[in-house]
Amino acid sequence: MPVRPILKYPDARLREKSAPVTAFDQDLRDLARDLAETMLSAPGAGLAAPQVGVTSRLIVVAGAENDEEFDDRVLVLVNPRLTRAEGEQFYNEGCLSVRDLQEKVTRSAEVTVAFQDLEGQPRELEADGRRAVILQHEIDHLDGVLFLDHLSRLKREIYQRRLRKLRKEEGDD
Repeated sequence: MPVRPILKYPDARLREKSAPVTAFDQDLRDLARDLAETMLSAPGAGLAAPQVGVTSRLIVVAGAENDEEFDDRVLVLVNPRLTRAEGEQFYNEGCLSVRDLQEKVTRSAEVTVAFQDLEGQPRELEADGRRAVILQHEIDHLDGVLFLDHLSRLKREIYQRRLRKLRKEEGDD
């Protein structure tokens, strides 16, 4: 399956809210495979369908389901939603769609996510630490929310100025 291009901020498609997946078919499995390959080749720890221009509620996360080791195994979550979020942690985040930025973001320390697998079967996943951060980050993408939105206004403005300068230097303005 092909590696897909990842949309970059400020592409307006990153702000679209994704529709629930209703068809658990070969097209969904192909999209999940493409997302996994794209994420692993980037390399990244998570990727949401909207980041490749598909407004479906589908995310992939690197690593086994209950394992903090991140390798070439991939967990696929269809229609994921947070059902529990507790505590607070500060984690340095980056994003494959937001280039040249890593900042500390406040997220819940422990989460439970309800989702469906590729066959449409209901599942649940509990996570903490980095895994909880990644899940929250990717689920945000499904609602058109970027990790930039969790930063202070000043940090967002500084980043936007820096991005404009980079784009101008590259002739992409």
